[in-house]
Amino acid sequence: MELDRLQRALDLLAAGDWQQAHLIVQEDEDDPLACWAHAIVHRMEGDEWNAGYWYRRARRAMPADGNPMEEIAALREALARLR
Repeated sequence: MELDRLQRALDLLAAGDWQQAHLIVQEDEDDPLACWAHAIVHRMEGDEWNAGYWYRRARRAMPADGNPMEEIAALREALARLR
Protein backbone atom coordinates (compact mmCIF):
# COMPACT_ATOMS: atom_id res chain seq x y z
CA MET A 1 0.00 0.00 0.00
CA GLU A 2 1.17 3.51 -0.71
CA LEU A 3 2.60 4.90 2.52
CA ASP A 4 0.79 8.23 2.17
CA ARG A 5 -2.57 6.43 1.89
CA LEU A 6 -1.81 4.36 4.96
CA GLN A 7 -0.77 7.51 6.83
CA ARG A 8 -4.11 9.06 5.86
CA ALA A 9 -5.91 6.02 7.25
CA LEU A 10 -3.99 6.39 10.52
CA ASP A 11 -4.93 10.07 10.71
CA LEU A 12 -8.57 9.08 10.28
CA LEU A 13 -8.27 6.38 12.95
CA ALA A 14 -6.67 8.81 15.38
CA ALA A 15 -9.62 11.14 14.78
CA GLY A 16 -12.03 8.28 15.50
CA ASP A 17 -13.25 7.93 11.92
CA TRP A 18 -12.78 4.19 11.52
CA GLN A 19 -15.38 4.00 8.74
CA GLN A 20 -13.37 6.20 6.35
CA ALA A 21 -10.11 4.53 7.42
CA HIS A 22 -11.69 1.18 6.57
CA LEU A 23 -12.30 2.30 2.99
CA ILE A 24 -8.58 2.95 2.61
CA VAL A 25 -7.10 -0.09 4.34
CA GLN A 26 -9.35 -2.57 2.57
CA GLU A 27 -7.74 -1.53 -0.73
CA ASP A 28 -4.69 -3.69 0.02
CA GLU A 29 -5.37 -6.96 1.78
CA ASP A 30 -1.85 -8.33 1.25
CA ASP A 31 0.31 -5.63 2.81
CA PRO A 32 1.06 -6.50 6.47
CA LEU A 33 0.94 -2.86 7.59
CA ALA A 34 -2.41 -2.31 5.89
CA CYS A 35 -3.65 -5.52 7.52
CA TRP A 36 -2.49 -4.21 10.90
CA ALA A 37 -4.40 -0.97 10.30
CA HIS A 38 -7.39 -3.06 9.20
CA ALA A 39 -7.21 -4.93 12.52
CA ILE A 40 -7.22 -1.63 14.42
CA VAL A 41 -10.27 -0.53 12.41
CA HIS A 42 -12.19 -3.60 13.53
CA ARG A 43 -11.12 -3.19 17.16
CA MET A 44 -12.40 0.37 17.10
CA GLU A 45 -15.61 -0.91 15.53
CA GLY A 46 -15.96 -3.45 18.33
CA ASP A 47 -15.64 -6.48 16.05
CA GLU A 48 -13.01 -8.49 17.94
CA TRP A 49 -13.43 -11.63 15.83
CA ASN A 50 -12.74 -9.76 12.59
CA ALA A 51 -9.89 -7.87 14.24
CA GLY A 52 -8.30 -11.20 15.14
CA TYR A 53 -8.47 -12.27 11.49
CA TRP A 54 -6.64 -9.12 10.38
CA TYR A 55 -4.01 -9.42 13.12
CA ARG A 56 -3.27 -12.91 11.82
CA ARG A 57 -3.06 -11.54 8.25
CA ALA A 58 -0.65 -8.88 9.57
CA ARG A 59 1.37 -11.62 11.31
CA ARG A 60 0.88 -9.89 14.67
CA ALA A 61 -0.55 -11.01 17.98
CA MET A 62 -3.74 -9.27 19.01
CA PRO A 63 -2.87 -7.13 22.06
CA ALA A 64 -4.77 -7.96 25.22
CA ASP A 65 -5.47 -4.35 26.22
CA GLY A 66 -6.80 -3.22 22.84
CA ASN A 67 -5.73 0.42 23.20
CA PRO A 68 -6.14 1.71 19.63
CA MET A 69 -4.24 4.96 20.21
CA GLU A 70 -1.15 3.03 21.35
CA GLU A 71 -1.40 0.78 18.33
CA ILE A 72 -1.85 3.74 15.98
CA ALA A 73 1.32 5.25 17.47
CA ALA A 74 3.21 1.97 17.01
CA LEU A 75 2.04 1.68 13.42
CA ARG A 76 3.10 5.29 12.77
CA GLU A 77 6.58 4.36 14.08
CA ALA A 78 6.70 1.37 11.75
CA LEU A 79 5.78 3.62 8.81
CA ALA A 80 8.42 6.17 9.79
CA ARG A 81 11.08 3.45 9.65
CA LEU A 82 10.11 2.77 6.03
CA ARG A 83 10.51 6.36 4.91
